[in-house]
Amino acid sequence: MARISLDLLQQFVSAARLGNLSRAAEQANLTVSALSHQIRQLEQRLERKLFDRGPRGVQLTAEGRRLLEAVGHHFEGIDRAMTSYRCRREEALTLSASPGVMSSWLVPRLARLVAAHPELELNLQSSSLLVDFERDPVDAAVRYGRGVWEGVESEHLFGEWIAPVASTALLERMRDADPDDLGAWPLLGDPGNRWRDWFEVFGGTPPPRYVAQFDTTDALQRGALEGMGVALGRMVTARPLVAAGLLHVLGERYLPITEAYYLVYPPRSLEHAGLRIFRDWIRCEAEAYARDMADASSRRAAARAALP
Repeated sequence: MARISLDLLQQFVSAARLGNLSRAAEQANLTVSALSHQIRQLEQRLERKLFDRGPRGVQLTAEGRRLLEAVGHHFEGIDRAMTSYRCRREEALTLSASPGVMSSWLVPRLARLVAAHPELELNLQSSSLLVDFERDPVDAAVRYGRGVWEGVESEHLFGEWIAPVASTALLERMRDADPDDLGAWPLLGDPGNRWRDWFEVFGGTPPPRYVAQFDTTDALQRGALEGMGVALGRMVTARPLVAAGLLHVLGERYLPITEAYYLVYPPRSLEHAGLRIFRDWIRCEAEAYARDMADASSRRAAARAALP
C-alpha cells in the first residue's frame, strides 16, 4: 500500500472527534463535499468502511474506532507540541479565572488596565476548571489554592479571608439573636468545612446540623443571599455584595485561611509582551487590595477592643 497522506488522516480524526462532517469541514476550511470526498478516498485506500452515515451525522464503524485509537493520540501530541510555535499577536491576551473571581474581583478593575493600555485585546474566559496550557490557547490564569501546580509559573497575588455573612431578610428574622453566638443561627455548610476552623478560633458551640450543605462557593453565596442561613463567605467574592448592602458581616470577625489567589502561566508566556503588561498591572492591583484588607482588619480589631 502506498503511503497515506497526513492530511487524509487528519481530516478523518477531526470528523471522528466531532461526529459531524459540517463542523469538521468548517474547522478545516473545506466544503462538506470536499471533506466527504477525502474521507471516501481514505476508505478506498484502506479498503475499510470507517463511518456509518446517517441523518444525524456520522458514526464510527468498528474499523473506524480502531483507526482512531491508533492515530488519534499522535495528532493530539503534534498539536500540543506546536502550541508554543503558533503565531500570536503581542497585543492579544487570553485570561482565565473562576466565574466568581472574574466577576467580583477582576472585571471591576480591568477598566484601569484598558485605559492605561488601549492596545491590549482581552479575551476573558470564566471557568472553574484548571487550564491545560499545553492544549488550551490561554496565556495566564488567576487561580485559588495553595500555589502548587506542576509545570507552570505561580505568583502569589493576595490571601483570602472568610467571615459569616447573612442577608437583610435573615437579620430581620433573627433580630433578637446575638451575632456573636453563631451556634444559635441557621448555618449553611461550606465546601471546605470551614465552620470547624471558625469555631476552633473564635469559640462557641457549633449547631447540631446545617440547614443545607453546598459543594460550590457560588451556590453557597446564593443561598446566603436568598436568606437560607449564614454562610462563611470568601471576601473576594462576598465583599462587593457586602458593600452593596446585599449581605452583612455578622460580628465583624474575619479569619485568614491558607489558600490564596495566584497568577498562573506557562513559561512560554513570559515571552508575550501582553502578559508582561498584565502581570505588572495585576501585581499592583493585588498589593493595593491586600493593603486595603489588612487596614480594614486592623480597624475592625481596634473597634472591637474599644467596646465596653
